Amino acid sequence: MKPYVVGIDIGGTNTQIGIVDSRGNVLARNAIKTGGHPEVTDFIDDLHAALMQTIEQNGMKGEIGGIGVGAPNANYFKGTIEQAANLPWKGVIPFAEMLRKKCGIPVAITNDANAAAIGEMTYGAARGVKDFIMITLGTGVGSGIVANGQLIYGSDGNAGELGHVTVRAQNGRLCGCGRAGCLEAYTSATGVARTAREFLELRNEDSLLRRIPVQDITSKDVFDSAMAGDKLALEIFDYTGKILGEAFANFVAFSSPRMIVLFGGLTKAGDLIMRPVKEAMEANLLPIFKGKVDIVFSQLKEADAAVLGASALGWETAKQNND
Repeated sequence: MKPYVVGIDIGGTNTQIGIVDSRGNVLARNAIKTGGHPEVTDFIDDLHAALMQTIEQNGMKGEIGGIGVGAPNANYFKGTIEQAANLPWKGVIPFAEMLRKKCGIPVAITNDANAAAIGEMTYGAARGVKDFIMITLGTGVGSGIVANGQLIYGSDGNAGELGHVTVRAQNGRLCGCGRAGCLEAYTSATGVARTAREFLELRNEDSLLRRIPVQDITSKDVFDSAMAGDKLALEIFDYTGKILGEAFANFVAFSSPRMIVLFGGLTKAGDLIMRPVKEAMEANLLPIFKGKVDIVFSQLKEADAAVLGASALGWETAKQNND
């Protein structure tokens, strides 16, 4: 069997590429922008070019056994990306087959949060943990559910869309999926920025955030302001964490995880997000679950969890095609 595989993490903003050995070491990296490719064929052309460049620069031509991909709304069983709210391409895209034809290497694909869960279970905070939920807090909110040591795919490959549970049924925000009131619309990085805009429009108190044009505010601006002691920014994190914690209490009720692992850009806020999440979860848990569920940050580097998880798929498809 060939000594290396490729792990690819397709995010709403950037796509990360890693070449991985059998011990889980990421030996080489590259990245391209996900946006700016209105046609998926253009994206695959650029992805292929970046991948081939990385392989050749590192002397690994002919040494790649498989490619694993993590992407929003990716279906492991079908090899497709389906109706992804945070990607430029709509409809059902036979992504694995398209990339396989372009690269001439076996390809497998799964939901990006599922890939992150596999990475965390293999190399990170969830090593040895048979029951946990991975929550990715980035452009959107993704999740991967592991129960009894198995990643839950469901009957059709689409299980674990916890970012699209309804958390505000009355007058909920419109989500990118087309529904209203989804968790993602409140607790993703874009959701935090939306909360900031709402707070600024509805309230009158002074804030560092008022120095920024309201439509330009990002979650990083909210974080920077909160770290500077800005009262409104601190309230935004409390509001976000409370919604997230309430949702976690519901998630615990259906799979009784030992651990919830948080991954993604929003985790950089540290205790600003962790404290209200823990408080709200514990306050809303059924008594039988109280004090039993740890909430932890991922132990893997930001790009590594999804890339390593995707690479595990790469090994799987390489083995299948080697048999």
